[in-house]
Amino acid sequence: MLILIVGRFSYISIGKKVQNVNLSTSAQKLYTANETLKARRGTIYDANGQAIAEDTSVYSLYVVLDKRQKSVDGQKLYVTNKEKVADVLAKYLPISRKKALATLNPSSGHPFQVEFGTAGQNISLTTKQKIQAEHLSGVNFIQQESRLYPNGVFASHLIGLAQAQTNKAGQTTLTGSMGLEQAFNKELTGTNGSQKIKKDMYGYQLPGTKQKAKKAKNGDNVYTTLDTRLQTLLETEMSQVQGQVKANSMNAVLMNANTGAILAATQRPTFNATTKKGLDKVWRNTLVQDAYEPGSTMKIFTLASSIDSGNYNGNATYQSGKYTIGNQVVPDWNTAGWGTITYNKGFAVSSNVAMAHLEQQMGHKTWKKYIDRFHFLKSTKSGLPGELTGSIAFQRPIEQADTAFGQGIQVTVFQMMQALSAVSNDGQMMKPYVISKVVDPNTNKTVKAYGPQAVSNPISASTAKSVRKHMEDVVYKKYGIGADYKMSGERVAVKTGTAQVSSGKSGYLSGDDNYLYSVAAMVPASHPKYVMYITMKQPHLGSKTATQLLASIMKPVMARALQEDTETTNTKVNKMPSVTGQSVASANQALTKAGATVTTLGTGQKVQKQSVTAGTTLYRDQRVFISTGGTVALPSLTGWSKGDVVKLAQIEGLKLNVTGDGYVTKQSIKAGTTVGSGATLAVTLRQNK
Repeated sequence: MLILIVGRFSYISIGKKVQNVNLSTSAQKLYTANETLKARRGTIYDANGQAIAEDTSVYSLYVVLDKRQKSVDGQKLYVTNKEKVADVLAKYLPISRKKALATLNPSSGHPFQVEFGTAGQNISLTTKQKIQAEHLSGVNFIQQESRLYPNGVFASHLIGLAQAQTNKAGQTTLTGSMGLEQAFNKELTGTNGSQKIKKDMYGYQLPGTKQKAKKAKNGDNVYTTLDTRLQTLLETEMSQVQGQVKANSMNAVLMNANTGAILAATQRPTFNATTKKGLDKVWRNTLVQDAYEPGSTMKIFTLASSIDSGNYNGNATYQSGKYTIGNQVVPDWNTAGWGTITYNKGFAVSSNVAMAHLEQQMGHKTWKKYIDRFHFLKSTKSGLPGELTGSIAFQRPIEQADTAFGQGIQVTVFQMMQALSAVSNDGQMMKPYVISKVVDPNTNKTVKAYGPQAVSNPISASTAKSVRKHMEDVVYKKYGIGADYKMSGERVAVKTGTAQVSSGKSGYLSGDDNYLYSVAAMVPASHPKYVMYITMKQPHLGSKTATQLLASIMKPVMARALQEDTETTNTKVNKMPSVTGQSVASANQALTKAGATVTTLGTGQKVQKQSVTAGTTLYRDQRVFISTGGTVALPSLTGWSKGDVVKLAQIEGLKLNVTGDGYVTKQSIKAGTTVGSGATLAVTLRQNK
């Protein structure tokens, strides 16, 4: 027996194996900790360097009830004071004390732990720290990766979503599931690092040992062309109109007329990217994933094709009302017509018959050639997921004529924006683009740059200028149907549109609410700086006309864009200074000099945090928050924008309830009141500041 035992131990000590298991390797694994160093997902920025999608950590809360849970030294790891826990949770989380107590005292069974539903999920770091400061036994948190969208409803389908997904190895990463988050998922996703640490049986690093580490590589940052001020205003105006008409869908895009840069874009229905509210209504990015018959805005391109091909005689006359092609009739929207009128007037009053005549005069082959030259029925290569190319019915003469006034041809919003740029940019058609650059945050170098990209020249400069003159007639001629689009101080070029909505079979839906209304606008008309295109499908109009409603969106957004253009031209661009660590007085002076509106939070003497990263471009009167520590007194919010109130609520961990759109007129907590994380703030917003 002794010989057998000695032999066995000798074999193990020399061979270091038991049942084909290497003991040395197993010991190394047992006392070596492999830790994953998480890489940050890249941040998505607006045109001025303001973050519109960034990484954050959120926490889920659970409370241990099992009284057997104790530490090695006998410390209680279960809840010992349920009353106090209920009080604290009711103070900082959206849950009542009564409901919290009921959860802590389950009526049946003896669960190991309890959770608190949605109230105990997606808790911010600030709120977590507030709860931990109460030193409650049994209360624990689980950290989770999350994506922060600080502006809520903000080009939500265009920016998209990144959500946590767990792979087969059990690793959780944020993955883009729609919009730019999906299109640039590869660039935004970083590469995790790792480190190995030699430790003792208690988990402490062994002295004298080196840790092997591979650094994490953070994902690239993506900079968009979106302007936060214009985007926020567009969201506000769209919400106001949608609240009135409950349209089946709406789209709106503002684009730089000369470069193709998208400055603002949104759709309805939409969703709040922070709360996910509304996401179940529509998943598609309808700017590129919906194809529709554009209706009368297509007449812009029919007119342009007729002029450019040398077939247009605007002073020639025709009989309006109806036009027979074969055994089919093309009707005007005004079925009685306007009598015998010129083609110039026909465009201004949006006559279908006029466009059918123009298509017949230039011939269907020429018309189809221009449809192709404007790149309809082709992808704009936006890079956004699921972009459609559209379709056309173009076999019979009546079908060919129908396309001249926007029926029988399906387009996307981005195709329309691209084609409109040829008219606004004196014949040179520009590709619409949303991304300006991709930057590696590890080296601060631009990985890929995007910019203005000319697609082609479908029409001449003289044709483009002539078309814009005709679009002015829509607004300024006494017989024009677009007078609602007049703007103070600027000439506007406009084409309105009304299209029947397809029944999905061979015909169209009937009834006053079954139309797609649209408008294409260029400002200033003589040398456009901005192009705006809005669609509104199947609205319940009520007392206001579609023209009045669309004008209520277009005019304020265009006016703000022109104002910004003037300010940019006349004012030097300022960058956000670094004021962290400075005295409050010095920080205020530096920020005011940079053109910012400063709001100080806390009673401390020095700046601990600043809401805008140093080096970021500041727009005029941008609100910057500086945190100084200590108690926070709520400022007067009157006149604040929705975005500024949302930012304040996020910084201070407030529960925010917002009613209306525009600017703050009322606040539920009086200015000067000390507020803490978890407090509920209700604000009322109205359009006029």
